Parts: sequence; C-alpha cells; structure tokens
Amino acid sequence: MKNALVLGGGGFIGGHLAYRLKKEGFWVRVVDIKEAHEFWDHDLICDEYVQGDLRDPDLVNKLMKSPKNNGFDEVYQLAADMGGAGYIFTGDNDANVMHNSALINLNVSYEASKQNVKRIFYSSSACMYPEHNQLDPNNPNCEESSAYPANPDSEYGWEKLFSERLFLAFNRNYNLDVRVARFHNIFGPMGTWEGGKEKAPAAMCRKVAETPEGESIEVWGTGKQTRSFLYIDDCVEAMLRFMRQDTFKGPVNIGSEEMVSINQLAEMAIDISNKKLSIGNIHGQEFVTKYGFECPIGVMGRNSDNKLYKEKMGWEVSKPLIDGMKQTYAWIEKQVMAHAQAK
Repeated sequence: MKNALVLGGGGFIGGHLAYRLKKEGFWVRVVDIKEAHEFWDHDLICDEYVQGDLRDPDLVNKLMKSPKNNGFDEVYQLAADMGGAGYIFTGDNDANVMHNSALINLNVSYEASKQNVKRIFYSSSACMYPEHNQLDPNNPNCEESSAYPANPDSEYGWEKLFSERLFLAFNRNYNLDVRVARFHNIFGPMGTWEGGKEKAPAAMCRKVAETPEGESIEVWGTGKQTRSFLYIDDCVEAMLRFMRQDTFKGPVNIGSEEMVSINQLAEMAIDISNKKLSIGNIHGQEFVTKYGFECPIGVMGRNSDNKLYKEKMGWEVSKPLIDGMKQTYAWIEKQVMAHAQAK
C-alpha cells in the first residue's frame, strides 16, 4: 500500500485531496493546526489525523516518518497562513502571513530532504505574478515565464515566490524530488464560506443565499476586475497528474482560462439562486466608513495561462464555471440555512 502525507489537510483543497487519495487506496496522514476538519469526516479523508503546528521543526521531523518508516510516496505541502482579499490585502496580517508560511516551508523542505520522501508537491499561488502584468482587466499576463522581474501585489505573493525558490533549491542541492504548481482561485463545496477568509466564489454564494428577495448584495471595488476560478475536482485531478509524471518539476499554473469579471461572478450566483437581487459596488471612502479599511480588491486582472500545463501533461481542465458555481451555491445555501436555524 502506498502512503501519503497531506500537510494542511484540514483545509479546503487538502480535504478534497486527502479524500481522493483515500479512495485510491493510499494510507493517508493528514496534518493541520486545526483540531479537526470542519466539514469532512476523518474516516473519509485519512487513516491518521494529527493536530500540530508545522512551525515546530521537531514536529515536522516526526511527521515526515511514515508508518513503517519506509518513506512517504507522496507528500503534499498545502499548509499556509492565507485567506481571501479581506485577509491578504488589508495589510493587517502581512507579518503573520510571511512569518508563519515561511517557517512552515523552511521546516518542511529541510526535513523532507533528510527523510526518505519519494516526491513532494508544493502549492504556490498566482498571487506571486507581477502586479504590473495584471493592470489591464482584459489582458492579464500570467504565463509562467512572466514571473520575473518579480513584483507581487501582496506579501502573501512574495512569500509564495520565496518558497518556490526554496523548494527548487533543495531539489538542486539535496535531490529533493519536487513539483511546484501555482494555484489560480480554487473553489467548491466543503470549504470556508464565511468569516473573512473565504474566496470570491464562496463569498458571492453566501451573500446571495443570505440576502432577501429584492435587496442588494455588496461587491468590493468596481466589479470590473477579472479573475478565473477552478473547480476543486479539476484542481485535484490536475495536481495528481502533475505529481505523478517524472520529467517536469514546474513551476506550472493550475487554473481555469475562463475569465470573468467579479460583477459577472456575482450575477452568476444571483441567476443560480433564482432571486431578484441587485449588485451594489462599494469602494473608496464608502468602504472605509462602513468597514474601517479601504476596499481590498487585489490586481485588476488575473487569468490562468494553461499552455505549459497542456504541453507537458497532454490534459486540460474542462468543468465550466457555471457548473461548479451551481454545486458550490447549493452547498453554501444549506450551510446558511443551517446556520440561521441554529441561532
């Protein structure tokens, strides 16, 4: 039986990945700073769930030892201090985001190089791409080769770029077999949908589900900023295909090329709900007055460039955004209703 270690497996992507690995017959150890996964039954996603702080090098050393001490076949490093725009772009969490995530990656890369880890996957982010290539909402440039000269729009992006280089340096100097991928806005059920760390699709679905007929939902900024969003099932499939080929280390994008504006994303959620709602765009001083900080919107345009992935893998993601949003909205609507009934 093969075995896998999923670091950050108590999170959204980690939970779905661990579930897939268990279905494939892997022995799976999940590690997260959270006491338990918020939505998954542990029997479905792992054989062993460890609550622990990956900033502790001694703990990481112990976790890298597989059950029979014969080395993990696959290690997935998904753990990070992160969240949505309200967490990443206000500036209030910059030191924690950089310090916590960098410490985790320093520990994981070092200990993985010492242990019998057969291959490790590092999850980077599209946030590491230069801000100056993402000013035009209609023509963003997120081709992998555009990463330098570096100029991410957030400290989260700078840390991701540093950690990419860290893992690739351990590959060069210590023969750590790594795979580095840059995620572009992964979404779907069984993830954070409230509290400030949720991503845009979950936030739109929650706002629409919570808002009574005839009222308005808030969209940060002008709503003209563009993004692409990849459904979680396609993300997991893309990860595994990349992880299990032997010739290409990356970095490579994992995302969708179906670009929409944030207003279009909101309209999609409204259409799915069959409610009659309007959109209210808030930004600038109005946002400061209401929330106490300037509206965080990130770059004006971002879209995954999948040419390199298709070239190397011979495969591409296929699920239309509308299909993923329908499944996500149905799940979040149930969460909103259950939350309301519990009050």
